[in-house]
Amino acid sequence: MLRSIVMLRPLLAAAALPCAMLAGNAAAQTSDSPEAKEPRRTRVALGPLIGPAYPGADNVSVSPLIDVAVARGDNPFPFEAADESFGFPLLKAKGFAFGPALNFQTGRKRSESHAAIDEVGTSIELGGFAQYWIAPRLRVHVEARQGVNGHKGLVGNAGLDYVTRDRDRWLFALGPRISLSNARYQDAWFGISPREAAASGLAAYDPGGAGIHAVGASATGLYQLTPRWGLYGFAKYDRLVGDAARSPVVRELGSRNQFSGGLALSFTFGRGVGDR
Repeated sequence: MLRSIVMLRPLLAAAALPCAMLAGNAAAQTSDSPEAKEPRRTRVALGPLIGPAYPGADNVSVSPLIDVAVARGDNPFPFEAADESFGFPLLKAKGFAFGPALNFQTGRKRSESHAAIDEVGTSIELGGFAQYWIAPRLRVHVEARQGVNGHKGLVGNAGLDYVTRDRDRWLFALGPRISLSNARYQDAWFGISPREAAASGLAAYDPGGAGIHAVGASATGLYQLTPRWGLYGFAKYDRLVGDAARSPVVRELGSRNQFSGGLALSFTFGRGVGDR
């Protein structure tokens, strides 16, 4: 699934800029390197995003796609795949990074599922991420997040990205994805209790235990039109598997195939940007 970059992304982006700047300030205060004292550049992208209305849905929702990136001096903007949760590194060393992860997952309403099954509330997911550059162009990124409300389940994602770029002039990244979750998460989205079965006419279904619920691939692209203006986009495909794929919520009401994508216009500002 899109891990819901589709889901309330504007709130994440609104928090991203001040948090990224605070992180940059903290790094500057704890480092004597010239890089930490170089002027900051900021890139903000805004556009439309289309994705599943909820996990397993065959209908889509449209929401804003917003991305914020910060860099210093002549260093290129750090790579971040479009389908990652909002986060920033607390620890960076020799290609490894670790930090918090925050995600919002929109809920499921009966008007969206068109069936008398339980609604799922909007979920705030808190957790952490770790990533490692195993080669100059190859990065592995993993996340684990706990839903503090809504589905209240544990969900994780793992991805591998092959990244090719010409500094900030253009960038393209592509790689496989795996989504995992515990029994509580899968029951919230894919389970049907006897009560729900009696009300909806669907067969009762217990997804069982934890495991992989989706596999897929994601692509992220950037192209700079001028020193200030550019294009930012992504496309993602997930295929529901295992207990999730066998659920009547997916087989009869939704789809195993989950597509997402977005295109945004970016603007870069900061000292010396127009001179690049």
